[in-house]
Amino acid sequence: MKISKDYRWEMGHRIPDHDGLCRNIHGHSYRMIVELEGEVAANGMIIDFYDLGKIVKPVIEKLDHCFLVYKDDVKVLDFLRDNAMKYEVTDYLATVENIAYSIGNLLAKGIKAQNYENVKCISVKIFETPNSSAEVKIDL
Repeated sequence: MKISKDYRWEMGHRIPDHDGLCRNIHGHSYRMIVELEGEVAANGMIIDFYDLGKIVKPVIEKLDHCFLVYKDDVKVLDFLRDNAMKYEVTDYLATVENIAYSIGNLLAKGIKAQNYENVKCISVKIFETPNSSAEVKIDL
């Protein structure tokens, strides 16, 4: 059985050494579909959507209206610090693939920490634009 839930947030980023437009500071309206696969528990659910939200929402709140900045992007990092902007420093370039992988791993850890043993797999699909996405699947 599979269930899924949709989440949305706004976030800025750039890819510093990119040959194209993505080297510029810009942002997206991100959309994420979290899909869980597993056995239905005695309560008739794989996981209560409310409980899933308690795992996902802190991640979204941290990213919403922030700038995702690569740790070696000194120019932008200094600007964000000097102007008291909301930002998150990453050890990866902020491609949609890396964002999906990072969030997928965070959510997988959250599911495991809550001991949802009936949940066997999590998929996280991130849309950077309405027609551009990356998806990661993690077995639990």
